[in-house]
Amino acid sequence: MSARPVSNSIVNMTEMVLPSHTNSFGSVFGGTVMSWIDIAAAISAQRHSSSPVVTASIDDLHFIQPVYQGWVVNLKACVNYVSKTSMEVGVRVDAENPISGEKFHTASAYLTFVALTKDGKPKSVPELLPESEDEKRRYKEAEQRRAWRLHRRKLFSEHA
Repeated sequence: MSARPVSNSIVNMTEMVLPSHTNSFGSVFGGTVMSWIDIAAAISAQRHSSSPVVTASIDDLHFIQPVYQGWVVNLKACVNYVSKTSMEVGVRVDAENPISGEKFHTASAYLTFVALTKDGKPKSVPELLPESEDEKRRYKEAEQRRAWRLHRRKLFSEHA
């Protein structure tokens, strides 16, 4: 299995905030944004692995600013790091007020996906080939987040 560049996994997804997506304040439900993040990240992981994937975890999901009805949400996802059967995908969410033209960062998250065989068993995935300095930085940061995730999982299993 040859290494694949980060560029193969890039996903750009756009959504419009409709009335059914909003709470009583007229801003988008956090759960709706989470769903969009999960979809964009899953597509990215599938592109990298060329196989079905399942979400294993969502880390560091931070909502920074609200997004209102009628606004546009742009999500960008790409694989940051690959282990044997799992991949970390980073997603950045930006909002755009189509009337004023203002654009701003509204949320970010890191998700871990596991690639699966047709039988639903974990499957090895191709290595990741970070090319740009930014991709190399994200790879190193993701490597550290993976170590933290594994440590937290160990602590949780010891106390469960």
